[in-house]
Amino acid sequence: MRGSTFVRTFRMALAALLCAVSVGALAQSAKPIRILVGFPAGGGTDGIARTLAERLKDELGVPVIVENRAGAGGQIAAQALKTAPADGTTYFISHDHTISILPLVVKNPGFDPASDFVPVAGFATFVNALAMSSGSPARTFDDFVRGVRAQGGKSAVGVPAPASVPEFLVKVIAEKHGLDLVSVPYRGSAPMIADMLASQIPAGVASVPEFVENHKAGKLRVVAVLGGRRQAVLPDVPTFAELGLAGFEDAPYYGFFAPAGTPKAEIDRFSAALAKVIAIAEVRDKLTTWGLTVGFMPQQQLAARERAYAQTWARIIKASGFQPQ
Repeated sequence: MRGSTFVRTFRMALAALLCAVSVGALAQSAKPIRILVGFPAGGGTDGIARTLAERLKDELGVPVIVENRAGAGGQIAAQALKTAPADGTTYFISHDHTISILPLVVKNPGFDPASDFVPVAGFATFVNALAMSSGSPARTFDDFVRGVRAQGGKSAVGVPAPASVPEFLVKVIAEKHGLDLVSVPYRGSAPMIADMLASQIPAGVASVPEFVENHKAGKLRVVAVLGGRRQAVLPDVPTFAELGLAGFEDAPYYGFFAPAGTPKAEIDRFSAALAKVIAIAEVRDKLTTWGLTVGFMPQQQLAARERAYAQTWARIIKASGFQPQ
């Protein structure tokens, strides 16, 4: 009797040990997840990626590493995503520019979103804005226009990337008000804003999340925003539509993309984790404070949102006469 009890106890202990070893081995073999960012560290997209990564690691149970592949408006990061293993270990956090706009303005971007990528999930929308640099005397959009006219109608305006929505906005503003505005492209918003803070360039166009903290600190001044309504974080700043420049109400998006062929189980796993993360009050509040309108978009919704946005800007870009480079 004692012998059989000992055997049962031994077997149970052995089973528990083997289970623990198996779980430990699985945890050790689980690969970290990379989140590719197409812009430099310190910019808005980078900050958003790191905020999400910090919580995603808890939900996914593996390290989540943010990897900056800055350059060419996200083009370098997108090309890296295309060649990454389609095993659920690499994702690309992107807003509209790289996925929807670049294929419209670059003849050979080195990737095709429709065939090389698969949408994973979206988590927010946002709007772009025009801001004055620290040394600019302009306090409103009308001040900006009058100031440029007083200088012979010429001025430079920074944009985060060439052939981007901000650059096309600069063109539209120039045409609307009869100004000679020259877009100065940067490798992302971070270096552009650094020059604005140093008064090296008088104005810039970027997303509200890129500008909002410096605006609140009084270091830069946002004077107009895109979108169909004023932004909750900038309630005193008018929309361009209020200023007589309509047609830019379609809000850009933020989402995650994976290499084509990534297993659906991995897509669903990451998507579910993202949904949980943006539902955390602390995360949602932080993203909202940066000027994002937070809202989960499952895979199919993000795909539809991306297609609609690309179609809208295809018409605007064609009407502008811009020729893909």
